[in-house]
Amino acid sequence: MRRVIRITVWGGLALLAAAVLWLRGCGTARQLDALRVPSGFRIALYADSLPDARSLALGARGTVFVGSRDAGVVYALRDTNGDGRADETITLLRGLGVPNGVAFRDGALYVAETSRILRYDSIEPRLRHPPPPVVVTAALPREGHHGWRYIAFGPDGWLYVGSGAPCNVCNPPGELFAAILRVRPEGGRPEVFARGVRNTVGFDWHPTTHELWFTDNGRDWLGPDAPPDELDRAGRAGLHFGFPFCHGGTILDPDLGAGHRCADYVAPEQALGAHVAALGMRFYSGTMFPPEYRGQIFIAEHGSWNRVIPVGYRITLVRLHDGRAVSYEPFAKGWLRGGSAWGRPVDLLVMPDGALLVSDDKAGLVYRISYGGP
Repeated sequence: MRRVIRITVWGGLALLAAAVLWLRGCGTARQLDALRVPSGFRIALYADSLPDARSLALGARGTVFVGSRDAGVVYALRDTNGDGRADETITLLRGLGVPNGVAFRDGALYVAETSRILRYDSIEPRLRHPPPPVVVTAALPREGHHGWRYIAFGPDGWLYVGSGAPCNVCNPPGELFAAILRVRPEGGRPEVFARGVRNTVGFDWHPTTHELWFTDNGRDWLGPDAPPDELDRAGRAGLHFGFPFCHGGTILDPDLGAGHRCADYVAPEQALGAHVAALGMRFYSGTMFPPEYRGQIFIAEHGSWNRVIPVGYRITLVRLHDGRAVSYEPFAKGWLRGGSAWGRPVDLLVMPDGALLVSDDKAGLVYRISYGGP
C-alpha cells in the first residue's frame, strides 16, 4: 500500500509540475500575442526562464551569452538544431557582483562587474565547467549608483566600458565617472574616451565610418517631458557631451549650468523620448530584414520608472541618411498595457542569420524578431 501511495504522490507532483509549466507557457504565449511589429515581421520566443536577463553577446560557435544585474549570474544559450529557438540554457556563472556587461573576443568571454572586468578564456568548449577568471582590470569605480556596466569591443580592438554618474545629477568626483572608458583586452588601467555621459548602457559602431554611437539616459526631476534621452555620436576621443551642465543639447541644468553654454558641448544626434530609459542599441548589420532597415539603428527602451504616465517599454528605430539621424519611430511595442508593463526590453543582438534578439529583464525572456516577407 505504501508503494502505491508513493507512486500516486509522485505522479501527482509530476502532474502539478506539468500543469505549472503549461500555465506558464500559456501566459508567455498571451504576452507574445500582445506584441506588435511591422507587417512581414514576426516576434517569437528565443529563450525563457532567464530572471533579470540583460546584456547580450554572441560567441564564435553561436552561443548567446546573457548578463544580469541583481541576479548575479551569466547565462549561456544554445540553439543546437538551428530552429531559431534556444534548446539549451546553462547558468554559466553565479555569485557575481552586478554582471550586467558581457562581450566576446578571440574565444574569451568578458564580464563586467561594477568595479572590475573578468575574462574567461576558451569559454565555449567549457560551458558546463568554466575556467577560473582572469582579472582584466579592477580599477573601475565601486559606487553602485549607475554601476551596471555595458561593455563591447570596438573596431580598434579596445574594450569599451560605460561608467555612469554616481548620482542623479552632480559634478562627478573623478574622471572615471559619467564617461565612456576603454581598456586593452589584456588588461591595464582604463582610459577616458568620452566625457559628460550621464549613463550609457548601450553602444555600437557605425558599420562604415566606425564611429561610436551610444544611448545616454537623461537626468530625473526636471518634469515629465524633459530632458530627452539621447542618441549620441563620438567621432573621436576626447569629446564632452554636456553632463552635468547641459542636457539634451539645449537645456542648461538649473543647479549646475551657471557659467556654461550648451553650444560648448556635443549635441545629440537624435533626441529620444524623455525618461524612456534608452538602453541597448545596435546598427542592423544583417540581410534578413528588407534593405531599408540595413545600417539603421534599433534601440531598446527599458521604460520610465517614476513618470505618472509610463513611457518607453518598446523597441524604436532611428533612421539615418548620409550618416546622420533623420527620424525616430516605434518598431515593436506591446510590453506596456493599460499603464502597466509586463516586460522591459534591455539589449539587442543581430544574429548571423539576420534575426534580431531582444532581452527582457522583467519577464526573464529573450525574443527573436525575424522577417518572412509580406
